[in-house]
Amino acid sequence: MSAVEVTDIGALMSEIGQKARLGARALAIATPKQKRTALLTAAGALNAHRKKILQANALDMEAARTKGISGAFLDRLELNDKRIDGIIEAVRTIADLPDPVGTVISEWDRPNGLHIERVRTPLGVIGVIFESRPNVTADAGALCIKSGNAVILRGGSDSFHSSTAIVDCLLDGLHLAGLPVECVQLVPTTDREAVGEMLKGLGGTIDVIVPRGGKSLVARVQSEARVPVFAHLEGLVHVYIDRSADLEKAVSVTLNAKMRRTGICGAAETLLVHQDVVATHLKPIVDALIAKGCEIRGDRQVQALIAEAKPATEQDWRTEYEDAIISVKVVENLQAAIAHIEHYSSHHTEAIIAEDAAAVEKFFNEIDSAILVHNASTQFADGGEFGFGGEIGIATGKMHARGPVGVEQLTSFKYRVRGNGQLRP
Repeated sequence: MSAVEVTDIGALMSEIGQKARLGARALAIATPKQKRTALLTAAGALNAHRKKILQANALDMEAARTKGISGAFLDRLELNDKRIDGIIEAVRTIADLPDPVGTVISEWDRPNGLHIERVRTPLGVIGVIFESRPNVTADAGALCIKSGNAVILRGGSDSFHSSTAIVDCLLDGLHLAGLPVECVQLVPTTDREAVGEMLKGLGGTIDVIVPRGGKSLVARVQSEARVPVFAHLEGLVHVYIDRSADLEKAVSVTLNAKMRRTGICGAAETLLVHQDVVATHLKPIVDALIAKGCEIRGDRQVQALIAEAKPATEQDWRTEYEDAIISVKVVENLQAAIAHIEHYSSHHTEAIIAEDAAAVEKFFNEIDSAILVHNASTQFADGGEFGFGGEIGIATGKMHARGPVGVEQLTSFKYRVRGNGQLRP
């Protein structure tokens, strides 16, 4: 399928929104068995149509290379058998998660005999605007189905063929489970006007927007959206090496946090090293990074100790590189590290490498980021790694959802009040 040319984007998007609202009503009352069947069937279709998906992705990759797209972007766009296996596993994991809809979160009795329950309920229609990652198509679709929400997917032109092939598999699952295929819709045009229409809310049919992409996309969504947004603007992630850090852990964790995949939002961008372990820890960590092809941008003390280090500017402490580059700074103590993180962080993910339990508790208590990690890679900042099966995005705001947005975060709640003729005096 190729993107279609549309003369009236407003009318097209309005129709998509209305269909999504009808689909959401049906999905909200679907049984757990129906939703599980839809997802397991979709997982089977993804496996059965693997060749078709790879062919579609090859078209996207060829077009991206022709445009001269960066290596980090190409890495996010590319699908292979291993990544498709991961997509299938994520959909199956989501299928087997407990169904959140209708779960009683809490309940209590009032002195007048009223029994009150707080119960999970779907949000309604989720709009997902994303760029290059085809796996977002499957994760978002599966999570929305499981949580009883309809979803409108607007992928970038760079991943259009891949996303279309994946959505076709999700629709197979919905059809077999007897659920409306309008529960999952991929916007059929790459015209940027479609994004603007979604940000307006499609006449009240969209309840939440989730952007997945670069800083410019997320900034536009947060600036223009007339509906609530689950998003993070940047993944400006820090790793702090405490004076009590085990050297082997410090080297291996920092290397993985930065270099496993440099283009994802959980990749480390700044390394902070306690002054007391500069002599023992700094060079081994930095040498391991350099050996893997990472460029070092350091403060004066780092430059004096590491010949390969380039001078770090003020802008470096504020930069999400999404590349094999890391900023390195020596800090006087834990409090100085916390102060640096609170000043420069995007409040996504921060890690502390330490054996001192008191230092870890202070780090966890005083840093206000969505995800805090002790003695482990920041690249675990992922819904799949949290046991959510996948994620529709990472949220760094403080309202409703924070961190990886999984099935529970895609629900709200309502109250059920049961009485026996009580009247309020």
